[in-house]
Amino acid sequence: MPQTASATTAELKELATDVVARAMKAGATDAEAVLYEGDEFSALVRLGQVEQLKESGSRAIGLRVFIGQRVASTSSSDFSHESIDRLVEGAITLAKITSEDPFAGLPEPNEYGKLEGDLNLFFDDVNQMPPAERIEIARRTEAAAMACDTRIQNSGGGDFDTATAHKIMVNSRGFAGEYRSSYCGFSTQPIAQDAAGNMQRNYWFSAARTTKKLDSPEAVGQEAARRTLQRLGARQAKTQKAPVVFSPEIARSIIGNIFEAANGDAIYRNASFFAGKLGEQVAGENITVIDDGTLVFDEGDIKIGGFGTRPFDGEGLPTRRTVLIERGILKNYVTNTYTARKLGTQSTGNASRGLAGNPGIGAGNFFLEPGTLTAEQIIGDVKSGLYVTEVMGFGVNLVTGDYSQGASGLWIENGELAYPVEEITIAGNFKDMYKNIVAIGNDLVFRSASASPTIRIDGMTIAGS
Repeated sequence: MPQTASATTAELKELATDVVARAMKAGATDAEAVLYEGDEFSALVRLGQVEQLKESGSRAIGLRVFIGQRVASTSSSDFSHESIDRLVEGAITLAKITSEDPFAGLPEPNEYGKLEGDLNLFFDDVNQMPPAERIEIARRTEAAAMACDTRIQNSGGGDFDTATAHKIMVNSRGFAGEYRSSYCGFSTQPIAQDAAGNMQRNYWFSAARTTKKLDSPEAVGQEAARRTLQRLGARQAKTQKAPVVFSPEIARSIIGNIFEAANGDAIYRNASFFAGKLGEQVAGENITVIDDGTLVFDEGDIKIGGFGTRPFDGEGLPTRRTVLIERGILKNYVTNTYTARKLGTQSTGNASRGLAGNPGIGAGNFFLEPGTLTAEQIIGDVKSGLYVTEVMGFGVNLVTGDYSQGASGLWIENGELAYPVEEITIAGNFKDMYKNIVAIGNDLVFRSASASPTIRIDGMTIAGS
């Protein structure tokens, strides 16, 4: 069936089903097709003028075939008869010459499923907003930041992005599923300069699945300006060991490394400091870390699925809630079907799937359970320490747990944010850091698929002047 730009959802599902049937007829013992289509819009405004404007649509299909325990995959963005023929033929040819893998194969038929009901992942208002209005939001956000202070005379710009996606998955074991998702967001990045000519930049943003839940451009611009101005006059801190308070944006990456350390792929390769630690205490008793691909937030007037929510994972298994760490005890690794077989366990529904290649392992909505303290209370309890607002570099070793990154932020003196600091390095080891989280904030907000409240870690090394 040739496909046109106006192909309906029914026709696209028929195409995915047909590709699987043709692969089976060509000699596959199992087959799986994934079809994506999506639209993207992006606008960048700088100093009030439109610098970039992009609008695009894309469609592609990926095919994974098995011949016994040999596996191969192909993909194409061309839905013509000839291209689909080449897609199937190419996958079968590749599978015949690959090596056998005893752990390869689709999940068992009884493992498939999907969350029922509307998960509120798609809102059409993302597409309905006129491009001129999107550009104007980017312009207003930048303007609001620049109007805050005369020291802000330049900008990295204001932007507005939207994206919608439609995913269809069909396989030879009876699974067929689909879902739509939407995203919209905007940000600005003001640049401030002090009397000595030193410049600093920072940013802020708002993101949601529906335009109805975006913050106001003025509020985002003003917050971006506040964060930028806060950095003017930064200096180095002295080398020392001190408490480090991580803002939610940075704490998210610290906690996010727990997912990577518990990744089944790293575990079976013995490439994680969590290998062999199941059932052991790996963090403080105040630490509970959860991955939940089922979250739907009740916003009062509307329900909205989380950024990491979806009805099924990249292999057609229902998404679920998995507790990785409960009161400091490592309870679960996160796996897809392949890694679960290698570890002798069951998949946790964390398969992530692109168009080509085998499934990886991806998080749903991943977060540290919040505590009861406000960020101000956590900072207020620090006599002398560092509040981190930015990290840079790639100083994370998941095999050993060693952590070392460049950082900037604000120095804390007697419970108050005293002055900005930069050009410092913070270092520790996750084996100690996760046990030394002595305070957890109550400010958990999902601005993406992973989130953390403010946290304080004692005993870290700060390298400066």
